Amino acid sequence: MFPKNAWYVACTPDEIDAKPLGRTICNEKIVFFRPRQGEVAALEDFCPHRGAPLSLGRVCEGHLVCGYHGLVMGCEGKTVSMPGQRVQGFPKIRAYPVVEKYGFVWVWPGDAAQADPALIHPLEWADNPDWAYGGGLYHIQCDYRLMVDNLMDLTHETYVHATSIGQKEIDEAPVVTKAEGDRVITSRFMDNVMAPPFWRANLRGNQLADDVPVDRWQVCHFIPPSHVMIEVGVAHAGKGGYHADPKDKVYSIVVDFLTPETDTSMWYFWGMARNFNPRDTNLTAQIREGQGKVFAEDTAVLEAQQRSLSAHPGRKLLMLNIDAGGVQARRIIDRLVAREQQPAPVAA
Repeated sequence: MFPKNAWYVACTPDEIDAKPLGRTICNEKIVFFRPRQGEVAALEDFCPHRGAPLSLGRVCEGHLVCGYHGLVMGCEGKTVSMPGQRVQGFPKIRAYPVVEKYGFVWVWPGDAAQADPALIHPLEWADNPDWAYGGGLYHIQCDYRLMVDNLMDLTHETYVHATSIGQKEIDEAPVVTKAEGDRVITSRFMDNVMAPPFWRANLRGNQLADDVPVDRWQVCHFIPPSHVMIEVGVAHAGKGGYHADPKDKVYSIVVDFLTPETDTSMWYFWGMARNFNPRDTNLTAQIREGQGKVFAEDTAVLEAQQRSLSAHPGRKLLMLNIDAGGVQARRIIDRLVAREQQPAPVAA
C-alpha cells in the first residue's frame, strides 16, 4: 500500500511548538514533540504502563510526561522515571528517525538503520529569499494514491475547478508522460489561450496585463514515496512560454506532500512556491486562499470517489492516455513496496 522506508512530511513545526502532537502515519501511531527548543523527537504513541497515548501528555525538562500517571519517557523510547515507582526495567518503546528541514518535520516510519536525511528530496525554493511560499494541511478520507492520480492528471481541472484554474483548452492540449528511473513527469502546454481567473490574478500580482493571450504550462513531477511537484505558470503569448523572461511571466511550483495515514486516509500538505514578487505578503495570502479553495474541491471529489470504490471493491477501472502519469507513479510505488517485502538475505 505504501513504502515505509522513506521520508514523509509528518507536520509543520508550529504544530509541535506548544504541546506534543499525536499523528498516525502509514498506520503507525506516532507522537511528535520538542524536547528542547530547536529539537524534535518522535516516539510510538503508547505509554508502556497502561497504554494511554503519550500525545495526551506534556514536555518537561527534555522528556515526555504521560498525561495519565506521570510516567516520564526519554527521547529514545526509554522510560526515565515515574512518581513513587520503579520503572527503569520497562522495555523501550519505538523511537522514529525524525528531521526538521525545509520548514517541515519529516519522519521515517520504516527501518531506522536506512534513514539517511540526505534522501529527503531537495527543495530549491525553501529558505530562499527569492521565493515565497504559502500553504496548508487537509486531512482527507481517501487512499493517498487517488491524490497521486489526481495530481498527475490535471484534465480534471476543466470540470472540478471550472471557476478558478480550469479551461477547455486543457482537454484539447496533448499530454506527454515519461518515466526517468523512479520519477515520472507529465507535461501539458497550451499556447495562445486566455488565462483563467486564478492566473489572471497572478498576472496582476506581477504587474502584468491579465487581458491578453498567454502561453500556459503544467509540468507534473512524481517523486517517491508520494511527493508531487507541479511547475505551473503563464507568460504573455509569444514571449517564450515556459522559458520566457521572468518579467513576462508568472512561474510557480505547486507543492504536494501526500502522507498516508491509513489505507483509506491521508494528510495532505499543500502549498505554492513562487519566484515573482516574493516579498508581497498580501499576494502570498491571496494565492494561499485561492489554492485552498481549489484543493477543497479536490477533497470533496476524492472522498466521494473513495466511498464509491469502497462500496464496489471488485469493479475494474478503465485507463486512458490521460491516466499515464498516475499509472506510472503507482508502478513505482508498487515496486518500492515489493522491495521492502522481500525477505532479508540469510547470513552464510
